[in-house]
Formats: sequence, C-alpha cells, structure tokens
Amino acid sequence: MLFAPQRWEWAGVDCQFSTSAPADDLVTNVHVVGFDGDRIVLCRDERDVWFLPGGTREPDESVTDCAARELREEAGAVLRGPLHVIGAHHAVSDLPTPYRQHQPHPEKAWLWCFAEVSIEGTPDNPDDGETVLEVRAHPLDEARHLLLTDGSWYPELVTLAAEQRATGAAMPW
Repeated sequence: MLFAPQRWEWAGVDCQFSTSAPADDLVTNVHVVGFDGDRIVLCRDERDVWFLPGGTREPDESVTDCAARELREEAGAVLRGPLHVIGAHHAVSDLPTPYRQHQPHPEKAWLWCFAEVSIEGTPDNPDDGETVLEVRAHPLDEARHLLLTDGSWYPELVTLAAEQRATGAAMPW
C-alpha cells in the first residue's frame, strides 16, 4: 500500500511514494522515523492517534533544521545523527494556491527519513501544531500496530526504515 497512488483530500494532492529523494526545493514537509536505541519514537495526540513526528518546513529552513525542530516540538526529542532518506511522497496539488506562500506549487514532496534520536524532555506543543499527549519509544512490531491508527501504509514505512537502518542501505540527506 505504501507504493500505491494515493489521494490526500485534506491536502488537495495526488501523490505516490518513491524511494528516490526529491529535490530539496520541492520538500514542504519532513517526517522522521526516530530510533531511540532499537525503539521507534511515536507521538499520541488528542484524537488518540499515534503518529511519527514531523511537519511543515518553514521559510528558509533546511530539511535537517525542520526535522530537529519537529522532533523537539512534537516528541521532546533531539536529533543524534544524520538524517537518512527512506523516500518521499511526490505530490501534485490541484488547489489554486500553495498551503503556505513560501512553498512550491503545484509540485511538492513529503520527505520521510530515519535518524538516531533521544527523548530528552516533553513536547513543546506550539499553538499552531498538534497537541501531543504522550510520547513513547516502541519496539518495531508494537510501533507498526499503533501506527495503524494513522493510516494503513505507515507500518510498511517503519518496516522499510528499520530494514534500511539494519542494512546501511539508506542514503544520508
């Protein structure tokens, strides 16, 4: 399901996952499969949904800075190593304008990475973000099960991240 064409109505895009990295200037969102040891860091929000930390890139923000900020804001976590590209959802929007003025339009990409992280505090929970109620690091099988609350392809994504990490096959960002 991860590689199947998808329609994300909430974003007004048609997209498809690929293991190829997008051009930096197309990346609008960065999400991280954070490994704290052999466990995967997940966040739970007020909807009782578990998700991977990540979000929208700010103007002039690097991919790495975005990942580090989102990890801090949503998971109280710190980036402890380089980002490794899992892949990206390459998307084309049918909306008349970009989500934010600084973002590319109509083509864009959601970048999925993995990295070594450590949970060192509580989420910042900024006013313009999700309200995170809980952060925990889970074994892979448990993370796969919990991520089913956020979408049917997320378990495949974290499995791919774990495989790439184990084999050293992922490319650094």
